[in-house]
Amino acid sequence: MENQFNRAIVHMDLDTFFVSVERLKDSSLNHKPILIGGKSDRGVVASCSYEARRFGVHSAMPMRTARQLCPEAIIVRGDSDAYTKYSNLVTDVIKEHAPAYEKSSIDEFYLDLSGMDKLFGCYKWSKALRQTIRKETGLPISFGLSTNKTVSKVATGEAKPDGQRQVLTGYEKRFLAPLSIKKIPMVGPKTYHLLRSMGVERIATLQEMPLELLQNVLGKHGISIWEKAQGVDSSPIIPYSEKKSISLERTMDKDSIDVNYLQALIISMTEKLAFKLRESQKLTACVTVKIRYSDFDTHTLQRRITYTSSDHNLIKLAKNLFKKAYARRMRVRLVGVKFSHLVHGAYQIDLFDDTEKQIHLYQAMDKINLRYGAQKVRRAVGMGIRHRDFNPFNGIR
Repeated sequence: MENQFNRAIVHMDLDTFFVSVERLKDSSLNHKPILIGGKSDRGVVASCSYEARRFGVHSAMPMRTARQLCPEAIIVRGDSDAYTKYSNLVTDVIKEHAPAYEKSSIDEFYLDLSGMDKLFGCYKWSKALRQTIRKETGLPISFGLSTNKTVSKVATGEAKPDGQRQVLTGYEKRFLAPLSIKKIPMVGPKTYHLLRSMGVERIATLQEMPLELLQNVLGKHGISIWEKAQGVDSSPIIPYSEKKSISLERTMDKDSIDVNYLQALIISMTEKLAFKLRESQKLTACVTVKIRYSDFDTHTLQRRITYTSSDHNLIKLAKNLFKKAYARRMRVRLVGVKFSHLVHGAYQIDLFDDTEKQIHLYQAMDKINLRYGAQKVRRAVGMGIRHRDFNPFNGIR
Protein backbone atom coordinates (compact mmCIF):
# COMPACT_ATOMS: atom_id res chain seq x y z
CA MET A 1 0.00 0.00 0.00
CA GLU A 2 1.23 3.49 -0.86
CA ASN A 3 2.79 5.35 2.05
CA GLN A 4 0.25 7.86 3.36
CA PHE A 5 2.90 10.63 3.22
CA ASN A 6 2.94 10.31 -0.58
CA ARG A 7 -0.78 10.89 -0.77
CA ALA A 8 -2.78 14.07 -1.28
CA ILE A 9 -6.39 13.70 -0.13
CA VAL A 10 -8.95 16.51 -0.28
CA HIS A 11 -12.19 16.47 1.71
CA MET A 12 -14.89 18.83 0.41
CA ASP A 13 -18.07 19.59 2.32
CA LEU A 14 -20.94 21.85 1.25
CA ASP A 15 -21.63 24.31 4.08
CA THR A 16 -25.08 23.88 5.72
CA PHE A 17 -26.13 22.36 2.41
CA PHE A 18 -29.92 22.29 2.81
CA VAL A 19 -29.94 25.85 4.19
CA SER A 20 -27.70 27.08 1.37
CA VAL A 21 -30.03 25.64 -1.26
CA GLU A 22 -33.05 27.26 0.39
CA ARG A 23 -31.22 30.60 0.38
CA LEU A 24 -30.51 30.25 -3.33
CA LYS A 25 -34.26 29.85 -3.83
CA ASP A 26 -35.18 32.69 -1.44
CA SER A 27 -32.59 35.37 -0.70
CA SER A 28 -34.75 36.82 2.10
CA LEU A 29 -33.50 33.88 4.23
CA ASN A 30 -29.90 35.16 4.09
CA HIS A 31 -28.28 35.93 7.47
CA LYS A 32 -31.31 34.65 9.40
CA PRO A 33 -31.56 31.63 11.73
CA ILE A 34 -33.01 28.80 9.66
CA LEU A 35 -34.22 25.35 10.72
CA ILE A 36 -34.86 22.67 8.08
CA GLY A 37 -37.26 19.88 9.02
CA GLY A 38 -40.78 18.99 10.01
CA LYS A 39 -42.70 21.86 11.55
CA SER A 40 -44.47 19.81 14.21
CA ASP A 41 -43.04 19.48 17.72
CA ARG A 42 -42.56 15.75 17.07
CA GLY A 43 -40.15 16.42 14.20
CA VAL A 44 -36.39 16.77 14.32
CA VAL A 45 -33.96 19.30 12.86
CA ALA A 46 -32.49 17.95 9.60
CA SER A 47 -30.20 20.95 9.18
CA CYS A 48 -29.75 24.44 10.57
CA SER A 49 -27.92 27.63 9.70
CA TYR A 50 -24.86 28.93 11.55
CA GLU A 51 -27.07 31.74 12.91
CA ALA A 52 -29.25 29.11 14.61
CA ARG A 53 -26.25 27.12 15.85
CA ARG A 54 -25.15 30.10 17.93
CA PHE A 55 -28.20 29.40 20.11
CA GLY A 56 -27.12 25.79 20.69
CA VAL A 57 -29.25 24.26 17.96
CA HIS A 58 -27.86 21.27 16.05
CA SER A 59 -29.06 18.63 13.59
CA ALA A 60 -31.04 15.67 14.98
CA MET A 61 -32.31 17.88 17.83
CA PRO A 62 -36.06 17.66 18.51
CA MET A 63 -37.77 20.58 16.77
CA ARG A 64 -39.55 21.61 19.96
CA THR A 65 -36.19 22.03 21.72
CA ALA A 66 -34.73 23.98 18.79
CA ARG A 67 -37.71 26.36 18.80
CA GLN A 68 -37.27 26.94 22.53
CA LEU A 69 -33.57 27.72 22.11
CA CYS A 70 -34.11 29.93 19.07
CA PRO A 71 -37.72 31.29 19.02
CA GLU A 72 -37.01 33.66 16.13
CA ALA A 73 -35.82 30.87 13.83
CA ILE A 74 -37.54 30.44 10.48
CA ILE A 75 -38.64 26.83 9.94
CA VAL A 76 -38.49 25.53 6.36
CA ARG A 77 -40.02 22.17 5.53
CA GLY A 78 -37.41 21.46 2.88
CA ASP A 79 -37.28 20.39 -0.76
CA SER A 80 -35.83 16.93 -1.37
CA ASP A 81 -35.86 17.28 -5.14
CA ALA A 82 -33.93 20.55 -5.01
CA TYR A 83 -31.29 19.10 -2.68
CA THR A 84 -30.78 16.09 -4.94
CA LYS A 85 -30.57 18.37 -7.98
CA TYR A 86 -27.88 20.60 -6.45
CA SER A 87 -25.96 17.63 -5.10
CA ASN A 88 -25.84 16.22 -8.61
CA LEU A 89 -24.70 19.59 -10.00
CA VAL A 90 -21.75 19.65 -7.60
CA THR A 91 -20.98 16.01 -8.39
CA ASP A 92 -20.88 16.82 -12.10
CA VAL A 93 -18.36 19.64 -11.55
CA ILE A 94 -16.11 17.43 -9.42
CA LYS A 95 -16.43 14.53 -11.85
CA GLU A 96 -15.32 16.79 -14.71
CA HIS A 97 -12.16 18.01 -12.96
CA ALA A 98 -10.99 15.49 -10.35
CA PRO A 99 -8.82 12.50 -11.35
CA ALA A 100 -10.51 10.30 -8.71
CA TYR A 101 -13.26 11.06 -6.21
CA GLU A 102 -15.57 9.43 -3.68
CA LYS A 103 -19.02 10.79 -2.92
CA SER A 104 -19.41 9.94 0.75
CA SER A 105 -22.83 11.56 1.23
CA ILE A 106 -25.20 14.00 -0.44
CA ASP A 107 -22.92 16.93 0.49
CA GLU A 108 -19.44 15.43 1.09
CA PHE A 109 -16.67 14.33 -1.25
CA TYR A 110 -13.15 12.93 -1.03
CA LEU A 111 -10.70 13.58 -3.87
CA ASP A 112 -7.41 11.78 -4.46
CA LEU A 113 -4.85 14.19 -5.95
CA SER A 114 -1.82 11.99 -5.27
CA GLY A 115 0.93 12.65 -7.78
CA MET A 116 -0.48 15.99 -8.92
CA ASP A 117 1.54 18.23 -6.61
CA LYS A 118 4.56 18.54 -8.92
CA LEU A 119 2.33 19.31 -11.89
CA PHE A 120 -0.22 21.77 -10.50
CA GLY A 121 0.16 22.19 -6.74
CA CYS A 122 -2.63 20.34 -4.96
CA TYR A 123 -3.63 23.22 -2.68
CA LYS A 124 -3.74 25.69 -5.55
CA TRP A 125 -5.72 23.20 -7.67
CA SER A 126 -8.21 22.58 -4.84
CA LYS A 127 -8.75 26.32 -4.33
CA ALA A 128 -9.49 26.68 -8.04
CA LEU A 129 -11.99 23.80 -7.95
CA ARG A 130 -13.69 25.31 -4.91
CA GLN A 131 -14.16 28.58 -6.76
CA THR A 132 -15.47 26.73 -9.82
CA ILE A 133 -18.08 24.96 -7.71
CA ARG A 134 -19.13 28.25 -6.15
CA LYS A 135 -19.37 29.94 -9.54
CA GLU A 136 -21.32 27.16 -11.28
CA THR A 137 -23.71 26.22 -8.44
CA GLY A 138 -23.82 29.27 -6.16
CA LEU A 139 -23.18 27.06 -3.12
CA PRO A 140 -20.55 27.73 -0.42
CA ILE A 141 -18.14 24.84 0.07
CA SER A 142 -15.15 24.22 2.35
CA PHE A 143 -12.23 21.84 1.97
CA GLY A 144 -9.32 20.33 3.85
CA LEU A 145 -6.15 18.95 2.28
CA SER A 146 -3.73 16.51 3.89
CA THR A 147 -2.19 13.07 3.44
CA ASN A 148 -5.30 11.12 4.49
CA LYS A 149 -9.08 11.12 4.86
CA THR A 150 -9.26 11.63 8.62
CA VAL A 151 -7.01 14.67 8.84
CA SER A 152 -8.56 16.22 5.73
CA LYS A 153 -12.09 15.83 7.15
CA VAL A 154 -11.06 17.39 10.46
CA ALA A 155 -9.29 20.20 8.56
CA THR A 156 -12.49 20.92 6.64
CA GLY A 157 -14.36 21.25 9.92
CA GLU A 158 -11.77 23.72 11.17
CA ALA A 159 -12.01 25.68 7.90
CA LYS A 160 -15.79 26.12 8.03
CA PRO A 161 -17.71 28.12 7.19
CA ASP A 162 -16.78 28.67 3.55
CA GLY A 163 -13.05 28.22 4.03
CA GLN A 164 -10.04 26.04 3.24
CA ARG A 165 -7.24 24.48 5.27
CA GLN A 166 -4.09 22.56 4.42
CA VAL A 167 -2.19 20.34 6.84
CA LEU A 168 1.33 19.86 5.56
CA THR A 169 2.99 16.47 5.46
CA GLY A 170 4.48 15.58 8.83
CA TYR A 171 2.28 18.04 10.76
CA GLU A 172 -0.81 15.80 11.03
CA LYS A 173 -0.29 14.87 14.68
CA ARG A 174 0.58 18.43 15.70
CA PHE A 175 -2.53 19.76 13.95
CA LEU A 176 -4.86 17.33 15.73
CA ALA A 177 -3.32 17.57 19.22
CA PRO A 178 -5.15 20.66 20.64
CA LEU A 179 -8.56 19.68 19.26
CA SER A 180 -11.43 18.03 21.14
CA ILE A 181 -11.75 14.25 20.83
CA LYS A 182 -15.20 14.96 19.34
CA LYS A 183 -13.40 15.99 16.17
CA ILE A 184 -12.22 12.45 15.44
CA PRO A 185 -14.51 10.57 13.04
CA MET A 186 -15.90 7.45 14.78
CA VAL A 187 -16.07 9.15 18.20
CA GLY A 188 -19.81 9.19 18.79
CA PRO A 189 -21.68 10.30 21.93
CA LYS A 190 -21.16 7.01 23.83
CA THR A 191 -17.45 6.80 23.05
CA TYR A 192 -17.04 10.49 23.84
CA HIS A 193 -18.65 10.17 27.28
CA LEU A 194 -16.62 7.03 28.02
CA LEU A 195 -13.36 8.78 27.15
CA ARG A 196 -14.35 11.87 29.11
CA SER A 197 -15.01 9.65 32.14
CA MET A 198 -11.38 8.56 31.75
CA GLY A 199 -10.26 12.18 31.84
CA VAL A 200 -9.64 12.42 28.09
CA GLU A 201 -10.76 15.71 26.54
CA ARG A 202 -8.14 16.63 23.91
CA ILE A 203 -6.69 14.53 21.12
CA ALA A 204 -3.22 15.20 22.57
CA THR A 205 -4.15 13.01 25.55
CA LEU A 206 -5.20 10.19 23.24
CA GLN A 207 -1.92 10.51 21.38
CA GLU A 208 0.01 9.94 24.60
CA MET A 209 -2.09 6.98 25.83
CA PRO A 210 -0.77 3.43 25.35
CA LEU A 211 -2.49 1.68 22.44
CA GLU A 212 -3.12 -1.36 24.66
CA LEU A 213 -5.19 0.74 27.07
CA LEU A 214 -7.59 1.96 24.38
CA GLN A 215 -7.76 -1.53 22.90
CA ASN A 216 -8.72 -2.99 26.29
CA VAL A 217 -11.43 -0.38 26.75
CA LEU A 218 -12.84 -0.15 23.21
CA GLY A 219 -11.58 -3.26 21.42
CA LYS A 220 -10.80 -2.93 17.70
CA HIS A 221 -12.63 0.38 17.73
CA GLY A 222 -10.01 1.65 20.16
CA ILE A 223 -7.17 0.72 17.80
CA SER A 224 -8.75 2.70 14.97
CA ILE A 225 -9.40 5.74 17.19
CA TRP A 226 -5.81 5.67 18.48
CA GLU A 227 -4.42 5.56 14.92
CA LYS A 228 -6.66 8.42 13.79
CA ALA A 229 -5.53 10.46 16.81
CA GLN A 230 -1.94 9.97 15.60
CA GLY A 231 -2.98 11.35 12.20
CA VAL A 232 -2.66 7.93 10.56
CA ASP A 233 -5.31 6.69 8.14
CA SER A 234 -4.55 4.48 5.14
CA SER A 235 -8.15 4.03 3.98
CA PRO A 236 -8.38 4.48 0.20
CA ILE A 237 -10.61 6.65 -1.93
CA ILE A 238 -13.50 4.48 -3.11
CA PRO A 239 -14.34 5.71 -6.62
CA TYR A 240 -17.92 6.87 -6.94
CA SER A 241 -20.03 4.96 -9.41
CA GLU A 242 -23.77 5.30 -9.95
CA LYS A 243 -23.83 1.80 -11.46
CA LYS A 244 -23.56 0.11 -8.06
CA SER A 245 -26.75 -1.45 -6.77
CA ILE A 246 -28.20 -4.01 -4.40
CA SER A 247 -31.26 -6.09 -5.16
CA LEU A 248 -33.46 -9.00 -4.16
CA GLU A 249 -35.76 -11.09 -6.34
CA ARG A 250 -38.29 -13.80 -5.50
CA THR A 251 -39.46 -16.42 -7.99
CA MET A 252 -42.67 -18.00 -6.74
CA ASP A 253 -42.94 -21.78 -6.38
CA LYS A 254 -46.35 -21.29 -7.94
CA ASP A 255 -47.46 -18.24 -9.92
CA SER A 256 -49.56 -16.02 -7.66
CA ILE A 257 -52.34 -13.48 -8.04
CA ASP A 258 -52.56 -12.81 -4.30
CA VAL A 259 -51.94 -9.06 -4.21
CA ASN A 260 -51.54 -8.95 -0.42
CA TYR A 261 -48.90 -11.70 -0.53
CA LEU A 262 -47.03 -10.04 -3.41
CA GLN A 263 -47.06 -6.70 -1.58
CA ALA A 264 -45.82 -8.39 1.59
CA LEU A 265 -42.90 -9.76 -0.44
CA ILE A 266 -42.08 -6.28 -1.72
CA ILE A 267 -42.17 -4.88 1.82
CA SER A 268 -40.01 -7.66 3.25
CA MET A 269 -37.39 -7.33 0.49
CA THR A 270 -37.32 -3.54 0.81
CA GLU A 271 -36.89 -3.76 4.57
CA LYS A 272 -34.03 -6.24 4.21
CA LEU A 273 -32.28 -4.11 1.58
CA ALA A 274 -32.68 -0.96 3.69
CA PHE A 275 -31.01 -2.70 6.63
CA LYS A 276 -28.22 -3.82 4.28
CA LEU A 277 -27.72 -0.19 3.26
CA ARG A 278 -27.37 0.99 6.84
CA GLU A 279 -25.14 -1.96 7.74
CA SER A 280 -22.71 -1.05 4.93
CA GLN A 281 -23.15 2.71 5.53
CA LYS A 282 -24.66 3.41 2.14
CA LEU A 283 -27.55 5.49 0.85
CA THR A 284 -29.69 4.98 -2.24
CA ALA A 285 -31.11 7.57 -4.63
CA CYS A 286 -33.12 5.27 -6.90
CA VAL A 287 -35.67 2.50 -6.22
CA THR A 288 -36.79 -0.01 -8.86
CA VAL A 289 -39.62 -2.56 -8.59
CA LYS A 290 -39.72 -5.49 -10.99
CA ILE A 291 -42.68 -7.73 -11.88
CA ARG A 292 -42.56 -10.77 -14.20
CA TYR A 293 -45.91 -12.27 -15.18
CA SER A 294 -46.64 -15.92 -15.84
CA ASP A 295 -46.18 -15.35 -19.59
CA PHE A 296 -42.67 -13.97 -18.83
CA ASP A 297 -43.70 -10.43 -19.74
CA THR A 298 -41.54 -8.27 -17.44
CA HIS A 299 -42.34 -4.77 -16.21
CA THR A 300 -40.03 -2.49 -14.22
CA LEU A 301 -40.74 0.90 -12.71
CA GLN A 302 -38.24 3.14 -10.98
CA ARG A 303 -38.06 6.51 -9.29
CA ARG A 304 -35.20 8.80 -8.29
CA ILE A 305 -35.31 10.09 -4.73
CA THR A 306 -33.18 12.07 -2.32
CA TYR A 307 -30.48 9.93 -0.68
CA THR A 308 -31.86 7.77 2.14
CA SER A 309 -31.63 4.40 3.88
CA SER A 310 -34.81 4.63 5.98
CA ASP A 311 -37.31 1.75 5.89
CA HIS A 312 -40.47 3.78 6.16
CA ASN A 313 -39.64 6.02 3.19
CA LEU A 314 -38.33 3.23 0.97
CA ILE A 315 -41.19 0.85 1.77
CA LYS A 316 -43.81 3.50 1.01
CA LEU A 317 -42.16 4.21 -2.33
CA ALA A 318 -41.74 0.51 -3.22
CA LYS A 319 -45.41 -0.17 -2.45
CA ASN A 320 -46.51 2.72 -4.67
CA LEU A 321 -44.27 1.54 -7.51
CA PHE A 322 -45.66 -1.99 -7.17
CA LYS A 323 -49.24 -0.74 -7.37
CA LYS A 324 -48.44 1.22 -10.54
CA ALA A 325 -46.42 -1.58 -12.13
CA TYR A 326 -48.94 -4.35 -11.38
CA ALA A 327 -51.38 -3.39 -14.12
CA ARG A 328 -52.28 -6.64 -15.92
CA ARG A 329 -54.08 -8.38 -13.07
CA MET A 330 -52.75 -11.78 -14.06
CA ARG A 331 -50.61 -14.31 -12.22
CA VAL A 332 -47.13 -13.19 -11.23
CA ARG A 333 -44.04 -15.37 -11.54
CA LEU A 334 -41.41 -13.07 -10.00
CA VAL A 335 -41.13 -9.82 -8.06
CA GLY A 336 -38.00 -7.88 -7.19
CA VAL A 337 -36.69 -4.69 -5.60
CA LYS A 338 -33.46 -2.89 -6.46
CA PHE A 339 -31.70 0.10 -4.91
CA SER A 340 -29.22 1.87 -7.18
CA HIS A 341 -27.20 5.11 -7.42
CA LEU A 342 -25.59 4.19 -4.11
CA VAL A 343 -23.18 6.41 -2.23
CA HIS A 344 -21.31 5.94 1.02
CA GLY A 345 -22.88 7.76 3.92
CA ALA A 346 -24.55 7.36 7.30
CA TYR A 347 -28.30 7.44 7.78
CA GLN A 348 -29.72 10.78 6.69
CA ILE A 349 -32.42 12.35 8.80
CA ASP A 350 -35.58 12.62 6.77
CA LEU A 351 -36.57 16.20 6.11
CA PHE A 352 -40.25 15.80 6.89
CA ASP A 353 -41.25 12.59 8.64
CA ASP A 354 -38.51 11.49 11.03
CA THR A 355 -39.06 11.97 14.74
CA GLU A 356 -36.63 11.53 17.61
CA LYS A 357 -38.54 8.37 18.60
CA GLN A 358 -38.28 6.97 15.07
CA ILE A 359 -34.52 7.56 14.86
CA HIS A 360 -33.99 5.80 18.19
CA LEU A 361 -36.18 2.92 16.95
CA TYR A 362 -33.97 2.44 13.89
CA GLN A 363 -30.85 2.44 16.01
CA ALA A 364 -32.31 -0.17 18.38
CA MET A 365 -33.57 -2.41 15.55
CA ASP A 366 -30.27 -2.28 13.71
CA LYS A 367 -28.35 -3.09 16.88
CA ILE A 368 -30.45 -6.24 17.42
CA ASN A 369 -30.28 -7.30 13.78
CA LEU A 370 -26.53 -6.78 13.63
CA ARG A 371 -26.05 -8.88 16.73
CA TYR A 372 -28.51 -11.71 16.07
CA GLY A 373 -28.94 -11.69 12.28
CA ALA A 374 -30.84 -9.73 9.63
CA GLN A 375 -34.59 -9.31 10.13
CA LYS A 376 -34.72 -10.75 13.64
CA VAL A 377 -36.75 -7.60 14.24
CA ARG A 378 -38.98 -6.64 11.33
CA ARG A 379 -42.46 -5.51 10.32
CA ALA A 380 -45.33 -7.88 11.03
CA VAL A 381 -46.50 -7.83 7.41
CA GLY A 382 -43.35 -9.67 6.36
CA MET A 383 -43.38 -12.29 9.12
CA GLY A 384 -45.02 -14.89 6.88
CA ILE A 385 -42.34 -14.63 4.20
CA ARG A 386 -39.80 -17.42 4.39
CA HIS A 387 -36.19 -16.27 4.02
CA ARG A 388 -35.23 -19.46 2.16
CA ASP A 389 -37.68 -18.55 -0.61
CA PHE A 390 -35.48 -15.61 -1.62
CA ASN A 391 -32.85 -15.92 -4.27
CA PRO A 392 -29.34 -15.22 -2.87
CA PHE A 393 -28.68 -11.62 -1.98
CA ASN A 394 -27.01 -10.09 -5.00
CA GLY A 395 -24.89 -7.71 -2.99
CA ILE A 396 -23.23 -4.49 -4.10
CA ARG A 397 -21.91 -4.62 -7.63
